[in-house]
Amino acid sequence: MHDDEAGQVRALVELLREFDLDAIRLRVGETEYEVVGREPAPAGVFVAAAGGVAGAPAAGAGAGEPAAPAAPAGPGANVKRITAPVVGVFYAAPSPGAAPFVAVGDRVGPGQVVCILEAMKLMNEITSEFAGVVARVVPENGQLVSLGDDLFWIEP
Repeated sequence: MHDDEAGQVRALVELLREFDLDAIRLRVGETEYEVVGREPAPAGVFVAAAGGVAGAPAAGAGAGEPAAPAAPAGPGANVKRITAPVVGVFYAAPSPGAAPFVAVGDRVGPGQVVCILEAMKLMNEITSEFAGVVARVVPENGQLVSLGDDLFWIEP
């Protein structure tokens, strides 16, 4: 690692601590840096890989543990994606115990709030840009999502 790269990583670690973030990712040209400040996700949880593609659950689940469901195939050609505009924690509902903003099978319209992303202690309402039916809610409630991660798949 070059001195300038080490400095960039140190700066990311400082930002991570200053804003009490779980993770931070930065792309500079062809190089992508990701710093995770807390415990990694438990086995069986899908984690975004450096290439931005969801990985499979960790292999070798212990005996007696239920197998994690297989990852569904990617969205069809006509599916629109609502993606994360910031790194943050995904919340499906406006408050704990409340009904989710939307669920699979619900019809949504442009401008409709579909979830909240908490980033740096701020709650950001995420709205749909599309009209259609929710085909999939990608992250789990409370899951950390990265910039550009799929949140919802919307079918026309």
